[in-house]
Amino acid sequence: MDQTGSGLHKRMEALSLQASALRDALQRSEENTDSAVAALDSFDRHVSAIEASIRPAQVRAQASTMANENIDRTIETAEAILAQFEIVRRAEAVILRGPHEDLKSFLEAVDLLKGVIHFFSSNKNFKSCEGVLNQVNNLLTKSKLKIEEEFRQLMSTYSKASEPALLLDCLPKLPLTSEGNSESVGEQLSKSFESATYRTPILIPPRILPLLHDISHQLVQDGNQQSCYRIYRDARSSALELSLQKLGIEKLTEDKMQHWVSSNVGTWTHIMHITVKVLLAGERKICDQIFDGITFNKDQCFAEVAGSSVMTLLGFGDVVAKSKRSHENLFLLLEMYGLMHGIQSEVEVTFQGNFCSGMREAALNLTKSLAQAAQETLLDLEVAVEKENSKTIVQNGNLHPFTIEVMNYVKGLFDYQSTLKILFQQPQSGSETESQLAIITMKIMQAFQNNLNGKSKQYKDPALSHIFLMNNLHYMVTFVRRSESNDILGGDWIQRHRKIVQQNANQYKRVAWAKIFQTLSVQVTGGNSSSSPSDVSSTGVSRTMIKERFKSFNMQFEDLHAKQSQWTIPDQELRDELRLAVAEVLLPAYRSFISRFGNLIIRGRNPHKYIKYSPEELDQMLGQFFLGQ
Repeated sequence: MDQTGSGLHKRMEALSLQASALRDALQRSEENTDSAVAALDSFDRHVSAIEASIRPAQVRAQASTMANENIDRTIETAEAILAQFEIVRRAEAVILRGPHEDLKSFLEAVDLLKGVIHFFSSNKNFKSCEGVLNQVNNLLTKSKLKIEEEFRQLMSTYSKASEPALLLDCLPKLPLTSEGNSESVGEQLSKSFESATYRTPILIPPRILPLLHDISHQLVQDGNQQSCYRIYRDARSSALELSLQKLGIEKLTEDKMQHWVSSNVGTWTHIMHITVKVLLAGERKICDQIFDGITFNKDQCFAEVAGSSVMTLLGFGDVVAKSKRSHENLFLLLEMYGLMHGIQSEVEVTFQGNFCSGMREAALNLTKSLAQAAQETLLDLEVAVEKENSKTIVQNGNLHPFTIEVMNYVKGLFDYQSTLKILFQQPQSGSETESQLAIITMKIMQAFQNNLNGKSKQYKDPALSHIFLMNNLHYMVTFVRRSESNDILGGDWIQRHRKIVQQNANQYKRVAWAKIFQTLSVQVTGGNSSSSPSDVSSTGVSRTMIKERFKSFNMQFEDLHAKQSQWTIPDQELRDELRLAVAEVLLPAYRSFISRFGNLIIRGRNPHKYIKYSPEELDQMLGQFFLGQ
């Protein structure tokens, strides 16, 4: 009995010393409260009462067993309370240091403090511990403020604009243009989507992502979901806008947008490509990583991060799609449409969910608007080509600037073959795939020919009019024959229009040379009674008439040489063919004329006055025609 009493007495002394030590520690704590100290004083009184109660137990053997059991329970409870006080003391130091140096310990301290509250809240008899609960709640309030500030600091520090070089490095290692490739940049980009591999940019260092995840989890647990949402949204949306500015996009008025895109369509398509395939993919990834497993609407957060920047980019496209229809904008429209169609699947994935529906629909509507604008522009193009009425007259019959413009335009259409097939919803292979493009091209070519016919009427000299038509139509045929148009318009079209070129060449010869050919043509009638025998050739043609014919020929040829050496046929092959065609008729006729009637002139005075040119000299002079000299 004495041993039992002695053991209890020692346990009580140890418990009293522990309580006294804890009281001293709490008194040194920054968070010490009078209530906490009062709780320990009360605890001391309970210990004293226990000591008083056990003295009778030492002398009353009958009650010793019951007393021992009560004492054990009381001591165990006291030890548990003291353990909670010790937890508060240690957690307080961690909370006051903040989460920056050791986030894991900070979050563990928060959990321990929540455990203290649960301990005392589960034991309603511990009324004297209300002061401790107040102290713990104050510490938890401080922890919320500190963890929120840490989240803000981390998001601010690591949410910086991405450098263009970093983003470009994430693109597939595919050349945008290659030698001999006639496709547009937009079409090459679209094709690269199918099999290319893109790298996700490092928008936030990987070592920081787990910290942000743990902090955001704690913020949501603490009921600070709105603060977490607002801090993340503001930091990432600002970084995204700055990244776009570094790439070259900024907020502009509609008028400035139209001018900017017209001058920088390649830049716009490239930036849109990078934004959807790289930047937004990266933003979606870090959003999912940071809020993984957290009761948090990631889609809404991502939508608000990306919304402003995406709508700014799409706004550039909307301005172009809604602008006045003009054939100058057709390739701009096709370039943008090709890009938007190419990223359609990525748009569906990146902008999934109800909160992103606005951006998803805006992108889809832009694609539709661009398609409609391009189709309407193409349909209006035929009329625009035929009605082009520039007053420019090419004085030497050379190529008209409009010819080069139209052919370059047609070449541009063929650069967008894939886009046009998608635009008209045609399959990518098979004999029918070119039908719509062929129809459009043929209509443009016919409208162009109609326009040329009108321009040819501006020439006063019919021969020059035919040279003009021959030059420009030959350029058209040669362009088609040497380009992809050949496969689409077909050999029949080329042969048909070659004949038109030849018809104009024949018309030129008839109009320009008919009179001089007539001069070299003499109808023999069987003699002239008014002329002396010496003035009449064996054919009965008078010397006087022959002199007049030679004089007329010389004048006409010199006039033709003076004019037509100023005219131009830029294609050497065509130029040589036309000279040869003239020479093949002119030179034999001239030789025949000299052979038949030259003796009449040679026997007279000053024969060189009339026979000024030998056939060889004429041939040499023909070689100077159509050089534009």
